[in-house]
Amino acid sequence: MQEAAVGIIGGGILGLATAYRLTEMDPSRQVIVLEKEAGLAHHQTGHNSGVLHSGIYYKPGSLKAINCREGKKAMEAFCAAEGIDYDICGKVIVATNEKELPALNNIYERGQANGVRCAMIDREHLKELEPAVAGIQAIHVPESGIVNYKQVCSRLAQRIQERGGQIVTGARVMRMQARSNQVILQTQAGDFGFDYVVNCAGLHSDRVAAMTGGRPNVKIVPFRGEYFEVKPHAQHLCRNLIYPVPDPSFPFLGVHFTRMIEGGVECGPNAVLAFAREGYTKTDINLIDLAETLTYSGFLRLAAKYWQTGLGEMWRSFSKAAFVRALQHLVPAIREEDLVMAPAGVRAQAIAPDGAMVDDFMIHETERVVSVCNAPSPAATASLNIGRLVVDKLAERF
Repeated sequence: MQEAAVGIIGGGILGLATAYRLTEMDPSRQVIVLEKEAGLAHHQTGHNSGVLHSGIYYKPGSLKAINCREGKKAMEAFCAAEGIDYDICGKVIVATNEKELPALNNIYERGQANGVRCAMIDREHLKELEPAVAGIQAIHVPESGIVNYKQVCSRLAQRIQERGGQIVTGARVMRMQARSNQVILQTQAGDFGFDYVVNCAGLHSDRVAAMTGGRPNVKIVPFRGEYFEVKPHAQHLCRNLIYPVPDPSFPFLGVHFTRMIEGGVECGPNAVLAFAREGYTKTDINLIDLAETLTYSGFLRLAAKYWQTGLGEMWRSFSKAAFVRALQHLVPAIREEDLVMAPAGVRAQAIAPDGAMVDDFMIHETERVVSVCNAPSPAATASLNIGRLVVDKLAERF
């Protein structure tokens, strides 16, 4: 059995950022990252739209707000030091009718409270920034940006290994046993013993947390986000990042346009229930995952409350024309023939038993295990600061 001071479950950006911070704090403390897939950043990180979020949307004082702001600074500094391309290109959040203005103003007020550099702009200024957009008013957020998070993960992994950390792939955790002085993990790559364990398992974080007997009072429900890529002849319709005013009661930002750091423009996502925790296509079905979702009281309460919204999202999933109509609220000139399907992503959304979607980051702790149980967007932007937060919690135990 291989032993080390800290074991990290999950080779996405949060697991790697935590390992990076641990090896930065004390290179002599042995750290091992365990990833169940054959490579790193295979799931949420690898299907990320690549936005460097400003922190404008989040409740002031929340973990999201604090970690997004500090994490964005840390991510920019890391990319600059490591020669990773990123672009602070700016975004606009667009109100297309008067009913959206109160919500737009609330977002602006949050941005001001969070220290985000942003400005309320009129139709004329909006047209200067994004000529193809239809809107009556908008928030301009010049400090939003884009980056390739898979490149970030590759560099994090390199630095971890240079400092003596290990990364083991093909190491699905099958069982966890917490003893008085150690946590034993049985994995497909062998057995490991750790003084402490960090759970950054993303789509499976609740299940991994439950292995320790310290089950968090939430369950992960997977939502698939489907995207289209804009064909080259129509990419001029989006200069940078174009977002709608989100529904304040629903923690998804709505279909939007995103310029990618490697070139091209994507639009989406919708948010439909995935029939598997790793259900990237409509035909990906895992009966165990699906049954767990459909029998969970929290999901049933959520579905009862938002069934109309859910039906709309499902209709856009099966109807390209309906998806395009949603996009046309922002950019009227976009057409069906301008779009081709792009790879989808799956969001690990924690839902409480009462049906509430957990909006903030959520960290669950037992004596020897720290579990990141809810880390949706902007977790990639905030990852280096979330990693520091987890390390600070571990440092109290060392």
